[in-house]
Amino acid sequence: MKRNHISLFVLSEKAWSGSAVQFAWQKTLGHFLAVTGGDHTVKIFDRHGQKRNEITLPGNCVAMDWDKDGDTLAIIADRCSAIFLWDANTSKTSQLDSGMRDSLSFLLWSRVGALLAVGTTKGNLLIYNRQTSRKIPILGKHTKRITCGCWSTENLLALGGEDKIITISNQEGDTIRQTSVSSDPSDIQFSVMKTDERISTRESTVSLVVGKKTLFLFNLNDPDNPIDLKFQQSYGSIVTYRWYGDGYIMIGFSRGYFVVISTHIREIGQEIFQAHNHKDNLSSIAISHSLNKAASCGDNCINIHDLSDLRKMYAIINMDDEDKGMLLAWTDDGQLLAVSTRGASLHVFLTKLPVLGDTCSTRIAYLTSLLEVTIVNHVENELPVTVSVEVEPSFIAVGVYHLAVGMNNRAWFYLLGENNVKKLKDAEYLGTVASMHLNSDYAAALFEGKVQLHMIESEGLDAQEERETRLFPADDDKYRILCHALTGDFLIYGTDTGVIHYFYIEDWQYVNEYRHPVSVRKIFPDPNGTRLAFIDEKSDGFVYCPVNDRIYEIPNFSPTIKGILWENWPMDKGVFVAYDDDKAYTYVFHKDAIQGSKIILAGATEVPFSQKPLLLYDGELTCQTQSGKTNNIYLSTHSFLGDLKDFGPNELAQMLTQTLMLKRFSEAWGICVLLNDQSSWNELGKACLHHMEVDFAIRVYRTCGNAGMVMSLEEIKGIEDRNLLAGHLAMFTNNFNLAQDLYLASSRPISALEMRKDLQHWDSALQLAKCLAPDQIPFISREYALQLEFTGDYINALAHYEKGITGDSKEHDEACLAGVAQMSIRMGDIRQGVNQAIKHPSRLLKRDCGAILESMKQFSEAAQLYEKGQYYDKAASVYIRCKNWAKVGELLPHVSSPKIHLQYAKAKEADGRYKEAVVAYENAKQWDSVIRLCLDHLNNPERAVNIVRETQSLDGAKMVARFFLQLGDYGSAIQFLVMSKCNNEAFTLAQQHNKMEIYADIITSESTSNEDYQSVALYFEGEKKHFQAGKFFLLCGQYGRALKHFLKSPNTEDNLAIQMAIETVGQAKDEALKSELIDYLTGENDGMPKDAKYLFRLYMALKQYREAARTAIIIAREEQRSGNYRNAHDVLFSMYSELKKQKIKIPSEMATNLMILHSYILVKTHVKRGDHMKGARMLIRVANNISKFPSHIVPILTSTVIECHRAGLKNSAFTFAAVLMRPENRNKIDLKYKKKIEAMVRHPDKAEAEEPTTACPYCAFQLPECELLCPRCKNNLPYCIATGRHMVQDDWTVCPHCDFPALYSEFKNMLQVENICPMCSERINTAQLKKMNDCTQYLKQDDTDG
Repeated sequence: MKRNHISLFVLSEKAWSGSAVQFAWQKTLGHFLAVTGGDHTVKIFDRHGQKRNEITLPGNCVAMDWDKDGDTLAIIADRCSAIFLWDANTSKTSQLDSGMRDSLSFLLWSRVGALLAVGTTKGNLLIYNRQTSRKIPILGKHTKRITCGCWSTENLLALGGEDKIITISNQEGDTIRQTSVSSDPSDIQFSVMKTDERISTRESTVSLVVGKKTLFLFNLNDPDNPIDLKFQQSYGSIVTYRWYGDGYIMIGFSRGYFVVISTHIREIGQEIFQAHNHKDNLSSIAISHSLNKAASCGDNCINIHDLSDLRKMYAIINMDDEDKGMLLAWTDDGQLLAVSTRGASLHVFLTKLPVLGDTCSTRIAYLTSLLEVTIVNHVENELPVTVSVEVEPSFIAVGVYHLAVGMNNRAWFYLLGENNVKKLKDAEYLGTVASMHLNSDYAAALFEGKVQLHMIESEGLDAQEERETRLFPADDDKYRILCHALTGDFLIYGTDTGVIHYFYIEDWQYVNEYRHPVSVRKIFPDPNGTRLAFIDEKSDGFVYCPVNDRIYEIPNFSPTIKGILWENWPMDKGVFVAYDDDKAYTYVFHKDAIQGSKIILAGATEVPFSQKPLLLYDGELTCQTQSGKTNNIYLSTHSFLGDLKDFGPNELAQMLTQTLMLKRFSEAWGICVLLNDQSSWNELGKACLHHMEVDFAIRVYRTCGNAGMVMSLEEIKGIEDRNLLAGHLAMFTNNFNLAQDLYLASSRPISALEMRKDLQHWDSALQLAKCLAPDQIPFISREYALQLEFTGDYINALAHYEKGITGDSKEHDEACLAGVAQMSIRMGDIRQGVNQAIKHPSRLLKRDCGAILESMKQFSEAAQLYEKGQYYDKAASVYIRCKNWAKVGELLPHVSSPKIHLQYAKAKEADGRYKEAVVAYENAKQWDSVIRLCLDHLNNPERAVNIVRETQSLDGAKMVARFFLQLGDYGSAIQFLVMSKCNNEAFTLAQQHNKMEIYADIITSESTSNEDYQSVALYFEGEKKHFQAGKFFLLCGQYGRALKHFLKSPNTEDNLAIQMAIETVGQAKDEALKSELIDYLTGENDGMPKDAKYLFRLYMALKQYREAARTAIIIAREEQRSGNYRNAHDVLFSMYSELKKQKIKIPSEMATNLMILHSYILVKTHVKRGDHMKGARMLIRVANNISKFPSHIVPILTSTVIECHRAGLKNSAFTFAAVLMRPENRNKIDLKYKKKIEAMVRHPDKAEAEEPTTACPYCAFQLPECELLCPRCKNNLPYCIATGRHMVQDDWTVCPHCDFPALYSEFKNMLQVENICPMCSERINTAQLKKMNDCTQYLKQDDTDG
């Protein structure tokens, strides 16, 4: 991640050019920066880049160092033995004479005390104690120049010099350890090596760079085993190194490498981390322990790493090419990073800012540089405003129109205009300001236990006018104010005595106070000021509502919480977050819940390291970072905000839970739509009930189809009494105890009783009824008694039944008395219980009491009650158990139970009273027993046979068969054996007594197995009875043998054998059998062809309809030749119907022949009705096809001439009369008509009216009504079966049996005379005819082959 760290200032002076710039930050405070170049001066700058002092030196600065507290800067110069000391508090410089005669080369303050070590070019050492002014010179510490050194936390001093010796001295200068190295030492540091078991944290390890190539580790506790670490040559030389963490060393190499090693003895020599941070070179590294960051400088950039994860680059600071970095140093607090460059300049960057910020509504003011405050409002899209301030502030406050910054006891106020910022004034307070808050007009500053409230734009704090300023508390109040807040209307503050005060600014007086048991440390009002969150000195959190003076504890409140932010989004008024350094905890204040107001923890969200939350808006938390920026993070509890389409059901279910906790019902609705799951809708509905959102709950339950809940909610939604409404809702969510409490607190407490009654909580209902409705106690007692009776608590049930008797409610009292009777019997008081039951009008009670007594084995009393209650079956059953047959006999006429009749019958049979036994067995439907008694004892076989035939009883049939066998009636015996499924015995009997025909007839009508049929077939085969053998082979599925026998059967008049042979082949569907039968029928075997009708029937049986059709045409032709026109018509019609049924195309020859034959048949009908015109037209059609009627040419032509003459068709009569006069016909004319016909021919009269025309049903062309071929569309037209004319669309009907068309009007008239269809000869009622509006299905031209 790359971040541009803010460049605070750049120091560059001409005098420094050409020399390396050295610098040193003031330790601890970091307020000052000492800088020196090649100009014989050390300049002191403050942290804002302002020069505060300048120290002139006799030569170039050799070394400088700040003491541990940053109070004193020590400097040594070239060719000078004096030490220069600059006091940071007084800004004065003093000189200290070292007493050394040689030049000074090294300078270092102790890390823990006021000791200053100074080394010389000849190896001498001076230790100066600033507190005591004592100087300890040690001559000859080294033989050559002292070049480096360091102090330990135990005030041990390690030094290295050009003599390649390392000395370890105490604070007195005494050498306690010494070792030599192979090359020039540099960069000596004390630290603690990483070990498995650390005994102490003493700095016992000295590390140094030897010859810029190796890292030398020297353990004071093990001086004989130093460690010399060497590195890859490709890294270049060691530039510098730093210790950090638990024994880790970070090393920078000249070629840009950045390496981390561990000093753990097992890991020594291993590189934990390595990065090529800089391409060409690396000049310096620095570590800030307060920031937990490391920086490396090289090329023209500074790379910053996070020590917790070195792999990630935290930031990169780029510099100009000419400003290549040399040295890096951080202030102790990590806020500022200084880097010197080869261009003799010094850059100071802001790496960590004090996290100062404040909010007013959605406006945020925060520190973006040490002297810069930025004001932003991202919610309302306002442009950022930057304010330059005069001092580095320690507090910031922002209001509606103003900004305040300040430090110590001063504050500066700025007016925020639309386009500019104007400084208003500065103010001084009576103490150091701890915090400040602003509203539109006032500022409130907290200092030293007091709060100053004053107008922002007044003249000053000493103004006397009321409402301009006020100091809290008043002089006579002894408490200290620990925290405060300012809303638009109120100043609110908390005190060390635990009181929270509300001061109403408009009325300038206190309006509310709340007393807490312990002091209040922090307070956080919500945007409206109607709720207040606060933290007390025990680190417990609470929410206080001043409206009702109620306090609510915040659950699971962490003791590390630093602050609380309320949600600023207007729709989420009850949401707030409490945050500490690591997490932000989301809480929701549920104000309108049925269980009362409460706070719940919704979840926690990780807060990035060192970021401070400032603003919460719609689940988005705005945090301020140390780098002077803001960062927005979404709360984990608001993950449902955004596009939900990519989430799976599990994530959506979690989001639904979040929305319900946050009362975001609209978003929950959207999630439920996506989930489309009944349980999710129910969860949403339950949450709406919990929060008393009745209208929304109705929407939800209506969507998920819960009509009962919708109706219930519609009934209660108008209730204004909150407790009553909450009681109903609690009841709907099955929280009945809460519902009762709410009902009792409402204006209608009787609802609690009604609820308990509905729930059948009778014990609770009785308690409530005593106070709310004493008149209901008897009714509740009865219900409670019923429940107690069910659970077996008969004693209390009896008591409550007795309490339930009112004396004025007949039905209710009867129920109670019934309960008393039953409970009395159960308690053992049988006499009283029976008497009560007998007196009681209820039959059911008598039955129930009888059942109780029966279970108690009190049979006589039970039977008595059953009889009184007219439960005769039960009474008889109990009397049987008592062996009281006399009573049973009395009751039998009323008894319907077969079981009782059976028991009685058995008893009578045992007594030998068979007639009574038979009657009882009949009533019991025990027919086998009736048959047995009729055959064995009553000698009544006729009745036994009738019963067997009626009941089809197998056992009865066996008994009757045995009876007839004994009598020698074998036919009857066989019949009853078959009926009893004893087919083998029946077969054997039939064989023995030559009764096989009887047996065969019987089993043919029964559902019998194939084995039985085969047995019979084989028998007949042996007897040479071919027809019977074939018949039974057919029944058992042996089609080949069956056909063989049928063909061998002698011919009879009805040719039944041939018909059975056809049926056999039809069932077999076997080609060989088919061929065999066809050969037989066509006479291939015996030269005697059989009637073609049998071949036709064979084809029909085989469903070979096309072959059947051809055969039918041949048969019809033969019938026509023989003059059997009706037979020919019927053959063609049946074939036509079958083909139509099978959806097979009808041959045109068949259709034509059927039409001509039907026309001939219609003649008789028309003539009979006296309609000579229709008869003549049909005869003309027949005469035109006279070749198809060879047997009756002359009679038909004669009839045609006569009918045409009668109908006035003179020309047609002449035409056909002329045909009759031909020589071949003349002598065959009936003498009765011969002269008349001759006269017609001799004196021709050709006058004839034209035939009427009607529309073609296809193309509407007008053509003669008896013409069946349209000259325009060339279609064969369907004809009317009643008249023979062609059909017309607007007068269309069909026969309901054969589906042939007819003219509706003509067919109806015909049926009134003769109600038979002329085509199919089926009877028709005129009511069955339906005139058809759409006849298109009958006009399709795919029924016949063209």
